[in-house]
Amino acid sequence: MQVLEVLLRGMAVGAMLCTAIGLLQGGPWAPARWTGALFSLAAACFALNSGGPTTEAVRSLFVPIWLLSLGGTGYFWMFAVTLFEDRPFEPGRWAPAAMMNLVGVVGVVTPGPYAGGVWITHNVLEAVLMLHVLVVVWRRRQGDLVEARRALRTPVILLIAVYAMGLSAFEIAAEFGLRSPGLHLAQAASLALVSLIAAAAFLRARPELFQPPLRRAAPDADTATIDPQDRPALARLQTLMAGEEVWRREGLTIGQLAAEVGVPEHRLRRLINAGLGHRNFADFLGARRIEAAKAALADPANARASIAALAFDLGYAPLGPFNRAFKEATGRTPTEWRIEALGGPSA
Repeated sequence: MQVLEVLLRGMAVGAMLCTAIGLLQGGPWAPARWTGALFSLAAACFALNSGGPTTEAVRSLFVPIWLLSLGGTGYFWMFAVTLFEDRPFEPGRWAPAAMMNLVGVVGVVTPGPYAGGVWITHNVLEAVLMLHVLVVVWRRRQGDLVEARRALRTPVILLIAVYAMGLSAFEIAAEFGLRSPGLHLAQAASLALVSLIAAAAFLRARPELFQPPLRRAAPDADTATIDPQDRPALARLQTLMAGEEVWRREGLTIGQLAAEVGVPEHRLRRLINAGLGHRNFADFLGARRIEAAKAALADPANARASIAALAFDLGYAPLGPFNRAFKEATGRTPTEWRIEALGGPSA
């Protein structure tokens, strides 16, 4: 049994190390690549750290392996958010991994009777992070324009997240004394399976999966790469966006827009992504909305209009998403932009 466990854990370690190397060598060091490589390395360390026989084999490297293993869920969260959120990488994304490491260190130095509570806390935090990953993956599924990324959402990312949540549940049960003799072997087998699936998915992933968003300002920004058969659809899209300003509609979906353009939804996704450089539908609409917002806020005729009213007119129902999108695009809040544009405080 021990030999089989060692073989399975070795398989998992090999698959995740190959994934890490493949991600780093597959193209420019975009954040989605190196965060994915870091998670793969942490997953390999977890496979080593969580099994008795394999842990003994790497005793001299135990501390760095243990630390990377502790933060594995945090690194997966960082990778998933970076891959799916289409936002610039922020230093705050290191916080979950750092938090997981801190709680783990506290668990080691805490006296025996109380250490179990700390490790339960560690596993609960892991489950919370995985729940947030599920929210991130699910939230933008309809508006995702990157076909390679859409293909990863359910079979790979969700599989890893659900697996990690299940693992946390088993470890919490173990802290309450509910241990099974075959748990280590079952864990090794599941690790090997998930690692092989992840390696197969990410090592053959197309380069566009990891490219940062281009964030072009308008749908006619660059037509050099548009397939000739898509030119009529592009012309109709330009009319809808620039002439009819359909982007002002609250709750506009890509399916609704595809119906008005007169093409299947998958063709419109390809047109906006490969031809116009946008990775998600919200970004595509937001480019128009933010440009219109800047013009409206700089117009003296709107000096007394509330920010909420302007946001609603641009297709934003809640004010929060508008404020976040505007600051991300301009570096200023709508109020700050208005003050600067009008040369003084607005009334």
